[in-house]
Amino acid sequence: MASSGVSLDDISIRTYLQSGDLGYVIYLHGLLYRQEFGYSLAFEAYVAMGLHEFHQQYTDDRNRVWVAEHNGKMIGFLLLMDRGEWAQLRYFILTPGFRGMGLGRKLMGHAMDFLTEAGYQKAYLWTTHEQTTAIKMYQRFGFVLSEERESSDFGKTLRQQRYDLLL
Repeated sequence: MASSGVSLDDISIRTYLQSGDLGYVIYLHGLLYRQEFGYSLAFEAYVAMGLHEFHQQYTDDRNRVWVAEHNGKMIGFLLLMDRGEWAQLRYFILTPGFRGMGLGRKLMGHAMDFLTEAGYQKAYLWTTHEQTTAIKMYQRFGFVLSEERESSDFGKTLRQQRYDLLL
């Protein structure tokens, strides 16, 4: 549940990066995925490499970030990355005190709107079988499981899953 007394009206969402954002997203992923799922440092490095790639190829018309903030602190993040014909959603995260209040749906809604605005016809994302709450939301937005593979890339055995969306 959300932090006591906080509503969606108390949260701002910006669509640009500023200094410190990339490092904080890497930190949040490393910390929360270790605490909640037992992922290793390899996962944090994976996130760092992907965010570097995003920054290197960024253009305003085909890429976007959504940074959710409360009282000036990042509490949620999602990005959409240009992959040619496809768009990839990546690094979707909400800090624990801000889950269950509709913020995830709001961020996903912004991403779906941008997919249309940018002219994408197809989108995909990768997740793991452990992300059951997020998977239910992805499915509500029309994403369908298209691939699954066993992996130990993040320091434990799990199933990586790709979900596709055709618009």
